[in-house]
Amino acid sequence: MFSTATAYARPQQFANAYRHIGAETGVSGASPHQLVNMLFEGYMDAVAQARGGMRTGQIERKNRGIQRALRIVGEGLRGSLDLKAGGALAQDLNDLYAYLELRLTQANLRNDENILDECQRLIQPLREAWSAIGDKVGATGRG
Repeated sequence: MFSTATAYARPQQFANAYRHIGAETGVSGASPHQLVNMLFEGYMDAVAQARGGMRTGQIERKNRGIQRALRIVGEGLRGSLDLKAGGALAQDLNDLYAYLELRLTQANLRNDENILDECQRLIQPLREAWSAIGDKVGATGRG
């Protein structure tokens, strides 16, 4: 269902996108598959940070979390799609990521945890599927 060769662009684009959104160590030696895993993890962490900020009334923390989630979606996940080579899958992911960007912005404006829940629920199946194919990707020698 997911393939780094079809839906996503070159491995260097993953690394550049991840570095650009403030990733820490481990990026240079990571495969494209691992980089996407890092993006999914970072997204979930950012949404959790935003939720924590909402619950405690820490506006700056909420904003920081939502802005980070938006950058991961827009610059990391969406920005790394290869819409020409990826076909319908890449277009569907692009549409999902555009929707997530809209909903994250609405969550920030409305201070709405329910929208954050929706945003996590939408990414969770992708995150799980991507993680599940990790062994297969590694076994075939593809990144």
